[in-house]
Amino acid sequence: MRIGLIVGPWFTVPPEKYGGTERVVDALARALADQGHEVLLATAADSTCPVPQVPGFGPAAPEELGLTFSELGHVIKAYGHMRDVDIIHDHTLAGPLYAHRPPGIPVVTTIHGPLSPGYVPLYRDMARDTAIIAISRDQCSRVENLKISAVIHHGIDVSAVRMGAGDGGYVCFVGRMCPDKGLLEAVSIAREAGVPLRIAAKMHAPEEQDYFHDVVEPTLGNNEEFLGELSDPEKYQLMGDAMALLNPIQWAEPFGLVMIEALATGTPVLATPMGAAPEIVRHGITGFLGSTEQLAGCITGIPDLSREACRRSVEESFSAQRMAADHLGLYARVIEQSAAKPLPGGSLLQENQSQAL
Repeated sequence: MRIGLIVGPWFTVPPEKYGGTERVVDALARALADQGHEVLLATAADSTCPVPQVPGFGPAAPEELGLTFSELGHVIKAYGHMRDVDIIHDHTLAGPLYAHRPPGIPVVTTIHGPLSPGYVPLYRDMARDTAIIAISRDQCSRVENLKISAVIHHGIDVSAVRMGAGDGGYVCFVGRMCPDKGLLEAVSIAREAGVPLRIAAKMHAPEEQDYFHDVVEPTLGNNEEFLGELSDPEKYQLMGDAMALLNPIQWAEPFGLVMIEALATGTPVLATPMGAAPEIVRHGITGFLGSTEQLAGCITGIPDLSREACRRSVEESFSAQRMAADHLGLYARVIEQSAAKPLPGGSLLQENQSQAL
């Protein structure tokens, strides 16, 4: 199968540090190529993902993150180079709404962020001629009248993650510097349990820096160590040596890649039961789910959990190979449906896309 992948222009694939979507696309591209498929990737020019890439793009431009003109110019060029593929998997927001997509080539898109009310009408319009993937059941559970072609959980290359012993004597927090990620709650949990906390967090945007300096930094004490943003090897080392990852999110996060990364190192996850956390963490087996107060009490139960079971849960349910297989199954169905139902003007309607959620 010839597969075109499009991702935004703001971060490289894979990202040097922060960049969840780009990390997932990198794992997907590699797994598809490993299974013998031809992959063409449209991304920032300095990306290192080892698959053929659309030429002519500029370097990653994180300073333009979210700017419409930046994404539009990127996707127009990307679609112009994808006239010889069997299917296009577009990970941008603007691309599936682009009116001049190559005729006769079906398009799939993934919803990487929350389905907030402002985005729902856009995705309903996309669903007229684009197959839509949700990344968790929770992500699309509160939206009516939106065709979801498949729910496909993220995956990672487990072979690239070394399993740790968890003997560092601390718990860790890894995320973005914002209230939704639950860093203050993680501090509270660790303090109540009397366990040191090591913090790794992305802090680029002005609002992230303000939140750290105005809210978080004044609360940190001798029990907490702030490490800043880490590279992948540093992050996996931090996770692998930790007793547990604290992930007390305060919002309905659509997936939470950090949880499967920690589990791949063998480290249990303590999380609030919000968003996709219950789809990732098996309570009492690969971690614990509960309120901030409950999670503090759960730390004493960490030694009873099997680090091998944590690792195995990722190998069985959240590997890049499983993610690629799920996507290939959807691609094949969409291509078949598209070939069966051509419409005037070359646009194609994906019918019977909804699945029971």
